[in-house]
Amino acid sequence: MAKLRRPLTDLPRAFAEVDLDRPNRLGAPEIIYGAGKTVSQIKAISRRMLSQSQPVLVTRLDEKKGKQLQRIFPKGRYHPAARTLSLQPKKPLPSGRTRSFRVAICAAGTSDHPVAEESFATLQFLGHRPTRFYDIGVAGLHRTLRHLPALRAQDALIVVAGMEAALPSVLGGLVGLPLVAVPTSVGYGAHLQGLTAFLGMLNSCAPGITVVNIDNGFGAAYAIHRLALATQSRSTS
Repeated sequence: MAKLRRPLTDLPRAFAEVDLDRPNRLGAPEIIYGAGKTVSQIKAISRRMLSQSQPVLVTRLDEKKGKQLQRIFPKGRYHPAARTLSLQPKKPLPSGRTRSFRVAICAAGTSDHPVAEESFATLQFLGHRPTRFYDIGVAGLHRTLRHLPALRAQDALIVVAGMEAALPSVLGGLVGLPLVAVPTSVGYGAHLQGLTAFLGMLNSCAPGITVVNIDNGFGAAYAIHRLALATQSRSTS
């Protein structure tokens, strides 16, 4: 990727310092966290990145902000289920190809879809090939088992689950692929806003599972992207 002349750029009134050198360091542009930012702030950051031919992904956008930004950027793509907005520059910078991973996004239940969709949209933005495997939780284990051949054909798994969060342990013992588990704040009674699922995943007896924070679908997708970058680096060295 071409070296950028001005890696850090202050925007008016110092509300943000855009890291324009991040693609060179991490293999992906800075991602804009939309919650807590105004539409005007997101617009200014996005335009600064687009002016440097960098693609834009905004996460955690509520529907009102998403629709307002869609009007500002008519060619942008707002994903209501994922709460993300993606924008592409007119002339993207040339970049080295990152190995495109086939990633299974496994959601235990329908209530886990928003988090799973955040992973899906992020992986697409980063150039990977996600496939949805939804409503395959352990309450109906036959639904899980019938997908095993398709899951084993992937490069990695992201497993999203709430309640007691058993699905990552089950798949971790049946599928020998990198697996990133995402606990969700879904459940009856004392699920403790996802803490029960989080601790269940951390204590999984399936070895080698990676666990990200509660409801962090974006973080799971980025973890897979880092793995893809490392794989690419080793294969070309």
